[in-house]
Amino acid sequence: MRTRVRGWRWRRNPLRRRSDVVEAWTVLVVAVLLLVVSPLVGVAAGLHAHGDARALAAAQRAERHQVRAVVVGDTPERPGTVRGDHRHSHRAQVRWTEPGRGTRTAWVSVPAGARAGEPVTVWLDARGRSVASPLDEVAVWQRTVTVGLCAAGGTATAVVLGHAVARRVAVRHRLAEWEREWARTGPRWTQPLT
Repeated sequence: MRTRVRGWRWRRNPLRRRSDVVEAWTVLVVAVLLLVVSPLVGVAAGLHAHGDARALAAAQRAERHQVRAVVVGDTPERPGTVRGDHRHSHRAQVRWTEPGRGTRTAWVSVPAGARAGEPVTVWLDARGRSVASPLDEVAVWQRTVTVGLCAAGGTATAVVLGHAVARRVAVRHRLAEWEREWARTGPRWTQPLT
């Protein structure tokens, strides 16, 4: 039957070595780093990314504008795409009218299966080039969560790898300490009785 004594590394006893105390403190530090610091790093990185993404979205909304255009030619059909599917897009020529500039045409990305004469929404930059729509609130939060999780995960990985290295060094020191002690004690145990 095996009895487990909790906290034996913290109490004074003749079997406790310096390496045991160092290992106990290392485990405590690692637990605090994993349970407190790693999530805080993730939250801080996420908040910073959220601010950056919101600023980028605001800048994109300021420099881009939306127009309603009409598809001039049919888009190529691809097998397996659903008409109006916004996840898949194709390039097609569209036409729209801007006040003071007249009718304009351009090649832009339109939803798969858009037919000639259908209205589509097109985003243009200040130069009139077709660009992607500005980041919406979902995309901002996706960036926030992704950066936060990656930062917390990266911190936790660094802590765990650091602990593995520290533990390996501690084991080497412990083995060397045992070897030195056995070199002192061993001859007394292995001498023949006379």
